[in-house]
Amino acid sequence: MNESGFALFDTAIGRCAIAWGERGLLGVQLPEGDTARTRARMRRRFPAARESSPPADVRRAIEGIVALIAGEAIDFSAVALDMEGLPAFHRRVYEVARAISCGATLTYGDIAKRLGVPGEAREVGEALGKNPFPIIVPCHRVLAAGGKLGGFSAPGGVATKRRLLAIEGARATTGPDLFDRMAAVK
Repeated sequence: MNESGFALFDTAIGRCAIAWGERGLLGVQLPEGDTARTRARMRRRFPAARESSPPADVRRAIEGIVALIAGEAIDFSAVALDMEGLPAFHRRVYEVARAISCGATLTYGDIAKRLGVPGEAREVGEALGKNPFPIIVPCHRVLAAGGKLGGFSAPGGVATKRRLLAIEGARATTGPDLFDRMAAVK
């Protein structure tokens, strides 16, 4: 990857965008409702990036995002992320979240425990709420206590989170199917 850039691309849930720089991906943007708003969001988030054709490694990441949203189980662990400038705690949270396999879920508390800070589930949620790499860092796979969906800061909010989990056929890491549990909570 050379200079920073961004590109828009179509998925089954709408037009997404991706930005890259010399050290890896800078961010992923889920659909904003229409192309103009998605493009405007990318220009605000990455003012130094110009819209351009993505390099090969970014094209592979785009192909993976498109495939995942179409229902394929995709592993993004090889995708380079530029986390320079992000708080150290956020980076640690994102690394744990990245390890959640397609169709599985963890809770904010599970991640806090894995980080050795069991009382910081709320802080984990705050870090995930600022995740600049949705899908690549699958924050949609992280639930609140008791199997509740919790929040989702991407466009569409919890409805988008529910849709992504449904596409993946999400199952809790332990216990009954996520959607069985959601129905029981209603």
